[in-house]
Amino acid sequence: MYIDTHCHLEMVEGQFPHDVVARAREAGVDTMVTVGVDLASSAESVQTASAVPVVWAVVGIHPHNAIEATDAVLAHLRQLAGHPRVVGIGETGLDYYRDHSPRDEQRAAFEAHIELATALDKTLVIHCRDAHDDVLDILDAAGAPERTVFHCFSGDIEFAKRCADHGWYLSFAGTVTFRNAPELRAAAASVPPELLLTETDAPYLSPHPHRGQTNEPARIPLVAAALAEQHGMTPEQMGQLTSANARRAFALPAEAA
Repeated sequence: MYIDTHCHLEMVEGQFPHDVVARAREAGVDTMVTVGVDLASSAESVQTASAVPVVWAVVGIHPHNAIEATDAVLAHLRQLAGHPRVVGIGETGLDYYRDHSPRDEQRAAFEAHIELATALDKTLVIHCRDAHDDVLDILDAAGAPERTVFHCFSGDIEFAKRCADHGWYLSFAGTVTFRNAPELRAAAASVPPELLLTETDAPYLSPHPHRGQTNEPARIPLVAAALAEQHGMTPEQMGQLTSANARRAFALPAEAA
C-alpha cells in the first residue's frame, strides 16, 4: 500500500537492512528506495537492492560530500548507476544551510549528476536546503531530466508551485508531521496530488509522535496520514495515490518489487 521513496537502510544503526525491511512490510510498506550519499554508501545501496527484491537503489554524492565528486569518483558512480536495480541518481543538489562543501564544488557536482541522470535515463533525486533559487537556475540551465524528485521538500507554497509547474515530484518526510511546521503542511496542501511522494529519510526525521527517535520505513503511514489530512483523503487513499506516483517517478514496475 505504501512506498518509501527515500531512505538510507544501511545507516539504521544496529539493524540489518533485512530486519528493517521486514518491519516495514508488516506496516504495509511494500517497496523502498535506499539512497547513497557517497561512493561507499552508494555501493552498499546497490548491494542491498540486489539482495532484497522489494528494495531499489539510488546512487550519488550528497552536496555535503561534493568535494569528493572527482572525475574518478563520478566514473565509478556511472558504473554503479548501470546496475538494473538502480533507479535514480542522487541525492545531489545544494545545501547552503550547512555548507559542508564549498558552494562552487556543490554546483559542479550537481551539474555532473544532472548530466548523468539524463544520459542514463534515471530519476534525478535532489537535496535542496536554503538554496532554492540556485537549484532552479541550474536545472533551467542544464535541463532537468524527465523524472525529477525534490527529496524531503522544505520549500514554501511559491516554491512548490514553481516545481509543480515543471512537473517535478515533491517528496515529503516526517517533517510534515511536526507541530512547528504549519507552513510546510500548507505547501503540501498546494501540491497537485499526482506529484506527491512519501519518504522517511530514515534513519533521520522520524515523524510525530516519534520525533527524535531513530526513523525507519515502517513509519511511512504516519507521513501518508499527514498528507492525507491536507488533501481530504484517507491515509489508505493517500498510500495508493503516492505509490502510483512513485512508480511513475522512478519508472518502477506496475506492482511492488
